[in-house]
Amino acid sequence: MANIRSPLLSVHCGLALATMALGWTACAPAGPPAPDARPQPSEARTGRRASAAPLEVGLPPVPSVRGAPLALTVRYPSDNQLLTSRDSNFVLGAVGSGDATLRINGETVPVAPNGAFLAWLPNPSADAPRYDIEVTRGADTVKRTLRVRYAVRTPLPAGGPLRVDSASLQPGRDTWARAEELVRVSLRAPANAMVRVEGAGKTRGLRTANGGSGNGGSLGSGSPAAGSLNGGSATRELADAGVMWSTEVPAAWLADSGAPARVVIARGSDSVTLRVPALRVLHRDTRVLAQLRSNITVGSDTDRVIAARTNPGGTYKWLLLPGTVLEVTGRQGRNTRVALDDALDVWVDQADLSLLPEGTVRPRRVSGGFRVSPAREWVDMVIATGERPAHHVEAGGREITLTLYGVQANPDISPIFGTDSLIRRISWEQVTSDRVRITLTLSQPAFGWLSLWDEARRAFVLRVRRLPDINAAQPLKGLVIAVDPGHPPAGATGPTGLYEGDAVFPVGMQLVELLKARGANAFSTRSSLDPLGLTDRGVMSRRANAHAFLSIHLNALPDGVNPFTANGTSTLFFHNASEPLARHVQDALMARFGLRDLGIHYQNLAVARPTWYPSILAEGLFLMLPEQEAAMRDPAFQRKYAEALAFGVEQYFRDLADGKIQ
Repeated sequence: MANIRSPLLSVHCGLALATMALGWTACAPAGPPAPDARPQPSEARTGRRASAAPLEVGLPPVPSVRGAPLALTVRYPSDNQLLTSRDSNFVLGAVGSGDATLRINGETVPVAPNGAFLAWLPNPSADAPRYDIEVTRGADTVKRTLRVRYAVRTPLPAGGPLRVDSASLQPGRDTWARAEELVRVSLRAPANAMVRVEGAGKTRGLRTANGGSGNGGSLGSGSPAAGSLNGGSATRELADAGVMWSTEVPAAWLADSGAPARVVIARGSDSVTLRVPALRVLHRDTRVLAQLRSNITVGSDTDRVIAARTNPGGTYKWLLLPGTVLEVTGRQGRNTRVALDDALDVWVDQADLSLLPEGTVRPRRVSGGFRVSPAREWVDMVIATGERPAHHVEAGGREITLTLYGVQANPDISPIFGTDSLIRRISWEQVTSDRVRITLTLSQPAFGWLSLWDEARRAFVLRVRRLPDINAAQPLKGLVIAVDPGHPPAGATGPTGLYEGDAVFPVGMQLVELLKARGANAFSTRSSLDPLGLTDRGVMSRRANAHAFLSIHLNALPDGVNPFTANGTSTLFFHNASEPLARHVQDALMARFGLRDLGIHYQNLAVARPTWYPSILAEGLFLMLPEQEAAMRDPAFQRKYAEALAFGVEQYFRDLADGKIQ
């Protein structure tokens, strides 16, 4: 399950309600045409040869349940749930029978034939944060009140005693920064106050987002809060006038040298003073070095990487080798900033590094020549660097680009033209004084690779995988295909309680059998409904020398996203080299399911992070929609899902064999 972000249109059909349950809704937004109204799909989109029987496109009918006892179950939100949406949200669950009438907060909600429901409703008011749910059928009635919560925002009145939101003060504790770095100081305080930061004997005023610096008195017409406060002066003084104040000051101002920095908030004769947590200032004359380490408890060094990110806790981009020594340049709580080279800083989890003793010398990495070492299944490019370098590999088309950070290139004799049929050409460029970019031009589409450290030769090794031998008539014959039924842990749950991990497991089992029937050596990462770690799945697949990895999922959405305008089918990937596989799988799913085409997308996926094989994650359906959940209970549809995946991967390898993928 992954959250798909796309432009959304909030559709309120009738009484602020939208539904799209095929075959049972009273109203639905425009969707794809009915199967009999579609143009004849092309061979690539149908997933079958033109001479084959037409595909059955779409979902099966929702089974009808009538006369069953009323049994109201709400799957989301739970009682006392914190809602994070701004104005509307979904409620999903089941009432036990499809012939019941459902109302939530007075609005009629369509019920699917099997008793499931999904509603898109305005959020309850803050004064009455609850859903009053009533299910009726004849004289039978079931009622339930479901309470919800909203994030508490501390009101900061424009009048009375001065109050500030001390919890919003930044920077927080355990913050490190370079001495020359400007650090953001921010705080939420009333708009009619004056706010300043004092440190190192100096003072600087904070400003609001619109540039205001406060006037220290009562609200005037130009105040950012004044326009939002209506009524008499008493009402204005009691209303929330809180806004964010911020500025930037040199890190040295915030270092505790006996006189801690402080933020002073004043309004008239009233004032509040807050102490700023002391920063650790990192000076250039005393480098702080750390060694990356991996907390992964499975696999070999090949599988242990440290994910580095562009910002604290963000999307991972770099996959670094354990043992790499880097300079620490900052810290925010549990996230540490390290320098890959003099021009680029990234963030890693604090638990993924160990500080080295003071006085440790930063490694000096100078590359020797590039050596190409062929083997039967791969080609190694060996680069002696003396110490492990931070690196990044970008693969796509017939090129692989390797960037080495903190490295100066000094190749003596290196091949310009590859000495192996796989690597046709090697070119390199010293991009900056300590960054090298090496480009490999291949004779085939980039397929798989590994980044390794050869301790004996003190060399970085980029292992480039050859394409497997592919039989054009039987493209999967002899190939190793890893099938990954997604979850547990985590995962989505549908209105009638179908759990994602349980729903995709039979699809995975059928897919394994379909692939074996096509000659593949297929296996499943999961053999039961028990949880399996994300890292374990990748390690298992690499050890099996997989040629492709297919992860099977069902989708859901976060609070505030209309499920009736955002649902559909998508296929996700992490590495660019996996995009052709994603495209073939998406085509096959679309040809069979007939839902909205949400496309193929890059996504921050742990199971798709390994590099030795192309890998994708399929989000075939949205489990939260009643008709799509019902389809996943249907064995025939489970097989349709498996057949689509089988065809997609088969067509991918067929096109590889035919040279159609470049």
